[in-house]
Amino acid sequence: MFAAYAARIDADDPLSGLELGERPEPVARPGWSVVTVKAASLNHHDLWSLRGVGLPAGKLPMILGCDAAGVDEHGNEVVLHSVVGQTGHGVDVGEPRSILTEHYQGTFAQQVAVPTWNLLPKPAELSFEQAACLPTAWLTAYRMLFTNAGVKPGDTVLVQGAGGGVATALIVLGKAAGLRVWVTSRDEAKGARALELGADAAFASGARLPERVDAVMETVGAATWSHSVKSLRPGGTIVISGATSGPNPPAELTRIFFLELKVVGSTMGTKEELAGLLSFCATTGIRPVIDTVLPLAEAREGFARMAKGDLFGKVVLNP
Repeated sequence: MFAAYAARIDADDPLSGLELGERPEPVARPGWSVVTVKAASLNHHDLWSLRGVGLPAGKLPMILGCDAAGVDEHGNEVVLHSVVGQTGHGVDVGEPRSILTEHYQGTFAQQVAVPTWNLLPKPAELSFEQAACLPTAWLTAYRMLFTNAGVKPGDTVLVQGAGGGVATALIVLGKAAGLRVWVTSRDEAKGARALELGADAAFASGARLPERVDAVMETVGAATWSHSVKSLRPGGTIVISGATSGPNPPAELTRIFFLELKVVGSTMGTKEELAGLLSFCATTGIRPVIDTVLPLAEAREGFARMAKGDLFGKVVLNP
């Protein structure tokens, strides 16, 4: 079957390890299902995998891709929860949880195998392309806002960086939940598009805000950390789910303890949270923001755009 896969690891030039070509079809086994992939979406996790983060060379070649929607062997339209082994279903006793492409082949292929427990029904209201955007970036945003941020309707949330998949998800989900959403961006055009999505205000990266916010959604890391800490009201919460600009900013410990700020890490989400997200999208009419839909054979273009930050929303691949 045709697939996009990591053939080599290169921390400095990750795209040099990306190959497109034939790979073996997944083999069915007890407790697992083989899904025919109709759409899959890119995440920064895929670039990190090509750099060797979470993907050791001994696991190569590895088909990339965490997210997908498709059709199972019984003809059911499904969405994949990409965390394998979260509750022990389909894996060996004591096996730690992992994300697809860390230990098991991913979704950038015509077929993928996952534990049957990891499948959820795809709402009829969502296209395969829309549903394929949800299991990583949108689930991450959903958990950040509704599980970890401690915010309520009417609160103000600052989203650092307006263009990526998680950031656009935070804007759409936050507005649908009655939050006041502010965003920052180095790119005025991305700030303008964030306003079109429903953000209440857009500011240049690092700009002084009119008032302090109740929570900050942080996915950028070192480049925005100091601004995040200074923008937060006393007792507020920073939720971190990534550090695309670097993981080691100044700690700002004095401000954190003196103002009793909360710093919360957030990773992916549970199958139950994904079910809630699917239902939320189906019933409210909100939809993932899709930047580009490409055939799988043009996956390299999608990877390159994501690596440059030259997108607004998700890149979707059709096998």
